[in-house]
Amino acid sequence: MKSASALSEQEQIKATPTDHHKIHFGSSDYKKSGLALFLMGFASFSLVYCVQPLFIELSKTFQISAGTSTFALSLTTGFLAFSIVLSGAFSQALGRKGLMFFSMFFAAILNVLCAVISNWHVLLISRAMEGFILGGVPAVAMAWIAEEVHPSSLPKTMGLYVAGTAFGGMMGRVGMGLLTEYFSWRISMSILGLICALCAITFYMLLPASKHFVVKREFNLKSHGKIWWMHLKTPSLAIAYAFGFLIMSIFVTLFNYMTFRLAAAPYFLSQTQISLIFLSYSFGIISSSLAGHLATQFGRMPMMCIGLLVMLMGALCTLSMGLFTIIVGIALVTTGFFIVHAIASSNVSTYVKVHQGHATSLYLLFGYLGASVMGSFGGVFWQHSGWNGVIILSVILTIIAFTLMFWAVKRQISLS
Repeated sequence: MKSASALSEQEQIKATPTDHHKIHFGSSDYKKSGLALFLMGFASFSLVYCVQPLFIELSKTFQISAGTSTFALSLTTGFLAFSIVLSGAFSQALGRKGLMFFSMFFAAILNVLCAVISNWHVLLISRAMEGFILGGVPAVAMAWIAEEVHPSSLPKTMGLYVAGTAFGGMMGRVGMGLLTEYFSWRISMSILGLICALCAITFYMLLPASKHFVVKREFNLKSHGKIWWMHLKTPSLAIAYAFGFLIMSIFVTLFNYMTFRLAAAPYFLSQTQISLIFLSYSFGIISSSLAGHLATQFGRMPMMCIGLLVMLMGALCTLSMGLFTIIVGIALVTTGFFIVHAIASSNVSTYVKVHQGHATSLYLLFGYLGASVMGSFGGVFWQHSGWNGVIILSVILTIIAFTLMFWAVKRQISLS
C-alpha cells in the first residue's frame, strides 16, 4: 500500500520556483544554519528548564514551600506559551533573525540577574519575563526554517533544531543539578546565563540572513486572527496541532510523576539521582536528528507510527518494578517522542507556504497546552491509582493519536 513511500514522500513536497534558491542539505549555508539552530535550541530550552532541579535549593533560600518553589518554572512556561502565538505574528513586522537573537540574549541576561535577586517575588517576575521573551524563539525558528530551507531538506533541518532543544532540555536539568553539587545555585545560574549569551552571539554570526522573508510593518489583530482561524480550519494542520498536544501531554505527564515514584519506596532515590533520568534526553538528540533522514527514505506516516509505538512500549516498560527496566522505558518514551515531534513539526512547515509564523506558533501553543493541562490533570490519575493510573492516561492518549492518524488516512487527509 505504501511500498513506494520514499517516492511518494518526494511527490508530496511541491517545490515552487523560489524553492530552488533555498538552502539545500550539504551546502555551506546548511551547515552554518544547522549549527546555529542547534545552539538556539540548546540555549532557549536550557534557560527554561534550568530551575527544575533547583526547587529544593529555592525552598531553603527563600523559605518557601516546595509547591511554591515550582512557580519558578510554571510561570516561565506559562508566559512562554502565551508569547509564542504573539511572536509568530509580530515577527512578520520585526524580522526573524534579529528577533530570535534578542530573545535569546536578553533571556540569558535575565537568567544571570535571577542569580543575584534576593526577593522571591522579584525572582518570579524575572522568570515570567524570561519565558515571555523566549517566546520569540520557537515559533519564529520553525518559520525561518520553512522560509529559508528547501522543502526536501526540511525534515533534516527541523531534526537538528529539535535535537538542540532536546540537548538544552537535558543540560538545563541535569547540568544544573550537577553544578549545584559543587557550586551554589546562584553561581550555577550565572554560569548557564553566560554560556547561553555566548550561544546567542554565535547563533547571530552563523545564521544566514533571511532571503525569502517579506516584512509587513502593519499589525492588524483582526487580520492575524483570521490567519490563525484559517490554519485551525485546515484539516492537515489541525491534525498536526492535535498531535503536538497529545505527544507533549504523554511525555511531560510521565516525567512529572516519575520523579515522585522514584523518590518513594522501594527506590528512595535522592533528588540528584532522580535528575540523572533526564540524561535520557540524549536519546532524543539522536532520534530527532535521524527522524528526518528516515522519514525521507521510508515516509513520514510510517515513522510517526513507529515513534508512537516506541512511546507506548516505553510507557508499558515503566510498569515494571525493576529500576533498570524503568530506565529503559524512559529512554524509549523519550526516543519515540522526539521522533514524532520532529516529523510533526516539519509537517507544519512543509504544508504551509504562507504565514508560517502563525502556523508554527499554533503548533507550539497546542504542545505547551498539552504539557500544562494534561501534566496537571495527570495528578488526578496519580492520586487515585498511582503509577498505573498515569500509564492508563498515557495509553488512552496514545490510542487517540493512532485513531486520529488512521482517520486522516481514511479521509485522505495529508499529514505532510
